[in-house]
Amino acid sequence: MTILDKIIERKKEEVAFSKTQITSKELQESRFFNRATLSLKESIKDKSGIIAEFKRQSPSKGIINDKAAPLEVASAYQDFGASGISILTDQDFFGGSFEDILKVREQINIPILRKDFMVDEYQFYEAKNIGADAVLLIAACLSPAQVSEFTDLAHQLGLEVLLEIHTEEELQHYRAGIDLVGINNRNLKDFKVDLQHSVQLKNQLPKDTLSIAESGIYSIEDFHYLKEKGFDGFLMGEYFMKNSNPGKAFEDFISTMIKQ
Repeated sequence: MTILDKIIERKKEEVAFSKTQITSKELQESRFFNRATLSLKESIKDKSGIIAEFKRQSPSKGIINDKAAPLEVASAYQDFGASGISILTDQDFFGGSFEDILKVREQINIPILRKDFMVDEYQFYEAKNIGADAVLLIAACLSPAQVSEFTDLAHQLGLEVLLEIHTEEELQHYRAGIDLVGINNRNLKDFKVDLQHSVQLKNQLPKDTLSIAESGIYSIEDFHYLKEKGFDGFLMGEYFMKNSNPGKAFEDFISTMIKQ
């Protein structure tokens, strides 16, 4: 069993328990449920293109930063030009929570991506309930039919969809109407990083697809390489979060990016 298999197994248990605590109908009664969402797609086009991530830990890296405060980091990301903010909500493997989004939602005015392992319709109501603007769909743990079904539901709720792929087979999960396609430079099954593999996959996407390079961007050189290869956006977390002051790390990165 891979780590991804373990995560999905645990996620299904977690969702089943959550359903016994609060119904999807009750989730729709939150103050955020009817708010007008912000477009991550349009923000990618208008700003730096960087979706900056708040992430405490990961299965491959262990603890990355368990001291930083969500609002302090998210505010700095916004102030220095992030197109959006990705916030992990998985507790067991990534140390995240719904509270991490709730603490920043009313304080920032750029899109928030709920980054989690979406395996059930119920989770989309959760995402809307906590004020997310977009959700991540990971092809590696969904069928093409599920991606289609979940995309329709997300759009009905006013949420945008970032579809994440890593293999040629997962290109079959793409369908018209998906807002953004993220290509993970890191294999979720063995955690190896290969930027060139991602470039090859990008070139097989439909021409006008808004593409996001995800994970394994460890330097300004990696960023420029992927940008030159035509990626529209970049989801970056560890690069900033491994610093004691992630917001300052993001500011420095943006400053260097502009100079070059």
